[in-house]
Amino acid sequence: MHVPDGFINAPTSAVTGVVAAGALAVSLRGARRELDERTAPLAGLVAAFIFAVQMLNFPVAAGTSGHLLGGALAAILVGPYTGVLCVSVVLLMQGVLFADGGLTALGVNITDMAIVTTVVSYAVFRGLLAVLPRKRRSVTVASFVAALLSVPAAAVAFTLMYAIGGTTDVSIGKVATAMIGVHVLIGIGEAVITALTVSAVIAVRPDLVHGARGLQQRLQLRVNGDLVDAPAPTAPVAARTSRRTLWITGLVTSLVLAGFVSFYASANPDGLEKVAHDKGIDRKAEKHAAADSPLADYGVRDVSDARLSGGLAGVIGVGVTVVAGSAVFWAVRRRRSADVSPVNTGL
Repeated sequence: MHVPDGFINAPTSAVTGVVAAGALAVSLRGARRELDERTAPLAGLVAAFIFAVQMLNFPVAAGTSGHLLGGALAAILVGPYTGVLCVSVVLLMQGVLFADGGLTALGVNITDMAIVTTVVSYAVFRGLLAVLPRKRRSVTVASFVAALLSVPAAAVAFTLMYAIGGTTDVSIGKVATAMIGVHVLIGIGEAVITALTVSAVIAVRPDLVHGARGLQQRLQLRVNGDLVDAPAPTAPVAARTSRRTLWITGLVTSLVLAGFVSFYASANPDGLEKVAHDKGIDRKAEKHAAADSPLADYGVRDVSDARLSGGLAGVIGVGVTVVAGSAVFWAVRRRRSADVSPVNTGL
């Protein structure tokens, strides 16, 4: 659902840019509370994983494909504020290096794909956890539903932005019907990927999953008439997987997905591209400012073999994203440490 340059007019793009900047500022402050020395490295990995999986377009209807948006996945794994930052880092890397998503439309894309999906999915996720049994399975179920609803929500948000600042004269009713219809189908794929990924991480390190924190209440025993916390049970072997092992496994998986599996992704246009072509939204689309980038369109310039070119571009993208994301979250964690140090030192 990467919006190209020219779909939305300049004033509306500027307003969404301001909205996105404000949301990022709020998210940077909020991420300080979500990130610590255990979860900060995971956040950089989540950004890289989202980048990799977004390269895996899957067919959803005749001549149409979809891909992960990632807002729900990021929010549940590392928290809503950090999730907004994760998806924003991915969008920035894609726009600057791979000419995917317009640079003048960066505010539109961050608002739609990072902010809307994260806010909607996390609100749904928390609402479901409030009524479901306090079990790990409930986290998976809530993840599925939250991710499923986040994608059509993003389609609705795009339709509203297009209604305000669209550059072509197309019936908003037709745009809304087409966008929501195809993105409900894409949402199913988003839900499956999100639920499987969240359940996999919970299986090995539930303590690192933001959405699963506080899921299990501490067992209490009555001793001499008083309630006391029972000793914590010994964690199973799977749950004692080290953070380093989890990080390396996640990075290798991302590299394999982007560097190899992506070659077999659907070549059909994604939901927005298909609707834009069919309804005439793309009549005033502009050439991307980074169209001459050596990595434009997820290929390496001067590498003639398509499989090798796409694979190298994917590997480079994962590497750049994990470095950029890790740098951002390391800086946020450092800022948190600086904020709490006076308390720790008694000053």
